[in-house]
Amino acid sequence: MSVARSWNPVVSPADGDQRALRSRKDFNTLLKQFESRTAVVGVVGLGYVGLPLALSAENAGFRVIGFDINGGLVKQLNSRESPFAHIAHAKIADACESGRFTTTTDPETLQAADAILICVPTPLGPHREPDLSFVEDTARMLVKVLRDGQLIVLESTTYPGTTRDLVKPILESSNLCSGIDFYLAYSPEREDPGNPEFDTARIPKVIAGDGEDALQLVRALYDGFVCRTVPVSSLEAAEAVKLTENIFRAINIALVNELKVVYAAIGIDMFEVIDAAKTKPFGYMPFYPGPGLGGHCIPIDPFYLSWKAREFGISTRFIELAGEINTGMPRYVVSRLRNELDARFGKGLAGARILIVGIAYKKDVADLRESPALTIMEQLDQWGAKVDYHDPNIPVIPSTRTHSALAGKASVPLEGYTLVRYDAAVIVTDHSHIDYKTLLQYSKLIVDTRNALQGVAGEYASTLVAKA
Repeated sequence: MSVARSWNPVVSPADGDQRALRSRKDFNTLLKQFESRTAVVGVVGLGYVGLPLALSAENAGFRVIGFDINGGLVKQLNSRESPFAHIAHAKIADACESGRFTTTTDPETLQAADAILICVPTPLGPHREPDLSFVEDTARMLVKVLRDGQLIVLESTTYPGTTRDLVKPILESSNLCSGIDFYLAYSPEREDPGNPEFDTARIPKVIAGDGEDALQLVRALYDGFVCRTVPVSSLEAAEAVKLTENIFRAINIALVNELKVVYAAIGIDMFEVIDAAKTKPFGYMPFYPGPGLGGHCIPIDPFYLSWKAREFGISTRFIELAGEINTGMPRYVVSRLRNELDARFGKGLAGARILIVGIAYKKDVADLRESPALTIMEQLDQWGAKVDYHDPNIPVIPSTRTHSALAGKASVPLEGYTLVRYDAAVIVTDHSHIDYKTLLQYSKLIVDTRNALQGVAGEYASTLVAKA
């Protein structure tokens, strides 16, 4: 695949020849370092994406410099402690003991890196517009340490055009030129925190470069620590891949969420329908309903494309509709709970004591980003309910951008003497290590949004459990 190179037009022919020779030397050196795994890899952002990426590179033999602006996180990692429930402390300790993994808050150390991988958040603004401030700030930070012969790779999920039109000009403000002095690439992260079957090394990596040299280099780098690389023809195509993957999931989840509402009104169990439908060996892929979407990808990424589409005068009606359905699910859960309390006990939400079981955005992680549980808790509070939660992975709710009123609230124990105080429990996140038998034994009513009690409820199913 042929991709045009950029070239600095302000240099004389002689200077241009010298830069070209130096560039070819830097390229060959870098390629050999990646292929031999002797390169130093810098990772900017040590969160749910950056940390597993850094550990995978270190495990393959690369020396890794992990950078984060969060001093507490860096201190924790330097103490050989994992900040995440799904990453064992032993993995951090092994990486540190190898001598190949260091973490820092000093950006100057990134000058020693041969490749710098940018893994920073790309959230939405208050009007569902892309917030690329973390990417911009990182690119401006790298301008101060950028040197000849480095590969810069953006991994953050974003709309097509970000790497070329936003990141590249910022980096080139250093008077270094992409494709000559340094190399620029894009490779979308595909992390699935808490999934034991697919860690970073076992997930194929989509890659693209700003020019053929950059593509060759980014391929050599990732071939060193992931199972397979998948090159595409442009930076924009690679950026579109990640959006397409998550839009596909968001739309299909919206579909089953809407079907769940319809089937519940008819008296049909949506989960039973899905279990039967997925026995078809072709033409069907199971997606499961829930209380709403959470995490750093699926609730956010579709709106990056919607925003970009408006630049071209295109309406993304399918994406917008899916977003409306999914963001409306917490209201549906609260409505179901209110109806069940009224039908069973003749009482409303005002003054009712409600226990939310599981508040992470997905099973077996400690990640609260965009979790529908927080929205459900706030909506219940607005109805006058008294709300507590239990989550073995989240002992205290940290400060968040959109749910500040919940900050500092602590998890309550899941014990019989605790459960009897509540009028109802709502299972929002189906962690594996929650004691569902105790929950069933002592609860007056359980609203199960995840089908977590399938096969566990037994004699309690018809009198105690309502699916929502």
